[in-house]
Amino acid sequence: METVLLFSIFIVLFLLNVPIAISLAIAAITILALTSDFSLYMIVQRMFASLLSPPLLAIPAFVFAGVAMSRGGIAKYLIEALRSWFGHLPGGLAVVTIMACAIFAAISGSSPATAAAIGAIMLPAMIEGGYPKRYAMGLVAASGTLGILIPPSVTMVIYGVVTEENIGKLFMGGVIPGIILASILIISAVLIAKRKNYGRLPKASWDERWRKSLKALPGAFLPVFILGSIYMGIVTPTEAAVLSVFYTIIVSMFVYRELKLRDMREVFRNSINISSMIFLIIAAAMVFAMYLTVNQVPMEAARWIAENNLNKYMFFLATNLMFFIMGTFLEAVAITLITMPILLPMLNVLGIDLIHFAVVMTVNMELAMITPPVGLNLFVVTAMAKSRLEEVIKGVLPFILIMILVLLLLVYVPDLSLYIPRVLMD
Repeated sequence: METVLLFSIFIVLFLLNVPIAISLAIAAITILALTSDFSLYMIVQRMFASLLSPPLLAIPAFVFAGVAMSRGGIAKYLIEALRSWFGHLPGGLAVVTIMACAIFAAISGSSPATAAAIGAIMLPAMIEGGYPKRYAMGLVAASGTLGILIPPSVTMVIYGVVTEENIGKLFMGGVIPGIILASILIISAVLIAKRKNYGRLPKASWDERWRKSLKALPGAFLPVFILGSIYMGIVTPTEAAVLSVFYTIIVSMFVYRELKLRDMREVFRNSINISSMIFLIIAAAMVFAMYLTVNQVPMEAARWIAENNLNKYMFFLATNLMFFIMGTFLEAVAITLITMPILLPMLNVLGIDLIHFAVVMTVNMELAMITPPVGLNLFVVTAMAKSRLEEVIKGVLPFILIMILVLLLLVYVPDLSLYIPRVLMD
């Protein structure tokens, strides 16, 4: 009954166009106040405490780097280079968008930051190039989810902390699945463009291709710089995020010379706006998580899985459904922190590799980024395109189906997640 009331309050507020974070917080606070001994002070304390996790410090740093890349020429020259190589293909602009998101994912570690940085350039370009606005918004939102699968990934870091698994192995486990997802998105974009006859760019000359590739090289080196410093043990992922800020500023100001001191105010303002939106939703989601914890909702779900003697694949099916449902309302950090301490003993009993499960769980978190009502990428794209949330949701539906198919593939073929960690680190 309490859970029904909680969702009823949330849905009413959502239909009244109250911001998602506020709707979540009000609904959860109301139920907690009526049914538990939590004081308002304790709730506010928990909201602020949820933002003190050190890995979360990477989010504003990566967001800042993404915004600076957009203003400082790095993202622009990277996209121009990709356009010269792939723009003439059917669905060329869509292919460029997906590839740029894949490369940027190796820089940002954040899905919203990836969607924001690439979408700021490619959304207007795709719409101007004749792509339907709904399709363009859905593609950017879905491609942006690569930010938490292709390393570095904040979600993987948190998973590694909770399970005490090697974070380097977790990062490597996401490489092949990330490439597979990006490739399938590219294939679907080409097929859709052929069927609907979307426009393509003129084919670039070889001279133009090499010239633009050389121009993009300083920015394209950033993923190598970030991942190399992490894998060599020089810095932590959070420290790498801060280094990416300095690297981006140096390249943008002194190599490309497109980021001026007068632009920094706008960069800071946009970064703060995006980061504040993300952190507000995280804080509100943690209040929601308080309700789930107090009422033992995740524990009941985990107990149901244990009591029904599920085999490995039935366990994956049950947990995937649980993650999908929880992902429609909770942020990836909250889901990981709530469920993994409960699920970890079951993984050991069933003999499921922690790296394999991490990749499957991360793809579920990618789905959470583009499923309403708390899909962060949906709000990022809605704000950038100045469109309605309903339109972005309609545009992203076909990509949700594609990602579910990739999820099934990763469940049934564990070696896609385990091959690189096994070869390089065992």
